[in-house]
Amino acid sequence: MTTLLQRDIQTWRDIGGLHTAEEIAHQPAIWRALAGILRKEQATLAAFLGDALSNPQQRVILTGAGSSAYVGEIVVDTLNAAWPAQIRAIATTTLLTHHELYLEADAPTLLVSFARSGDSPESLAAVELLRQVVPGARFLNITCNADGKLARQGANDSNTYNLLMPEGSCDCGFAMTSSFSSMLLAALSVLGKDTDLTRLDTLAQLGEHALHDWSAPVADLGSTPVRRVVYLGSGPLEALAKEAALKILELTGGRVMAMANTPLGFRHGPKSAVTTESLVILLRSSKPLARQYEDDLLKELQRDSVAQACLTVGIGGDLSADAPAWPDAWLAPLWLLMAQQYALHQSALLQLRPDNPFAGGIVNRVVQGVTIYGHDQF
Repeated sequence: MTTLLQRDIQTWRDIGGLHTAEEIAHQPAIWRALAGILRKEQATLAAFLGDALSNPQQRVILTGAGSSAYVGEIVVDTLNAAWPAQIRAIATTTLLTHHELYLEADAPTLLVSFARSGDSPESLAAVELLRQVVPGARFLNITCNADGKLARQGANDSNTYNLLMPEGSCDCGFAMTSSFSSMLLAALSVLGKDTDLTRLDTLAQLGEHALHDWSAPVADLGSTPVRRVVYLGSGPLEALAKEAALKILELTGGRVMAMANTPLGFRHGPKSAVTTESLVILLRSSKPLARQYEDDLLKELQRDSVAQACLTVGIGGDLSADAPAWPDAWLAPLWLLMAQQYALHQSALLQLRPDNPFAGGIVNRVVQGVTIYGHDQF
């Protein structure tokens, strides 16, 4: 009988979690497929971008909502450090309410939209906002859905490039999993200076090993009830901690509360959230200096003996991988494999249906109920 993340396929089907389990497990294959797509489109993408990233006056805004916004937050500092262009991560949910703080009509601007479905009202409204406020703005849509409104409205626009993620990346499950990691790696590959796409193949191999080696211990961890989960990460991994916390919050229908912070920032108040029913998960950096600070906090938490458990994931962690010393943003999808599995098992433990934890429609896979207001009405 075929086993998938420590349960057989029929069991996942019976408990309403097969889509999510499959979408977590097939990510290495998606990353390999992404490398193939990027090799085919490398020249046309380079022509579209031109020398924009080398221009100090160029503004690049990485945008999305929810998990898609965290994609931008993970990659932004790595990209900004690599180029003269001004690269920022601004969520659509912020851009729509305070655009005057971020947009200038005469500044050359590239809006990079991350979108699983491409049907989010905020994603569509952000594009329209820039068309109105920044004449000449250009758009790079990194999306998983060729049939989404975002991709369709930019299909015949010379100022728009639709970069479609591999087939299978548009997750059917409620939570973003393979869509998240594929868009993240696409952004690093397309907008970064390192054009060696073999890195994606290496990462896929590492992901396969991690899924094999971690599935049993993560399933075991996920079989223990917990009330609170704290994810900690430094640098780009702070945004990964946000995504990991969101996964457990989403897939448990809010029954397990989660928060994210940095190892250094955690002492400044947020540490008060730790109780005997809390799991603390530290996402280890590839940077030795950062790991020194992480080790200090870990020792402190162990001395405190308050948390139900403390776990480290990443370079030299309890769950690790034989990964190269790459920048943290590149390794983030690897560590996320643990967080996605853990959230899935916690959802099953609570007897929810992981593919749709909110059967009543209180929260939806594609956000609903958003009214878009004209920026010039106020």
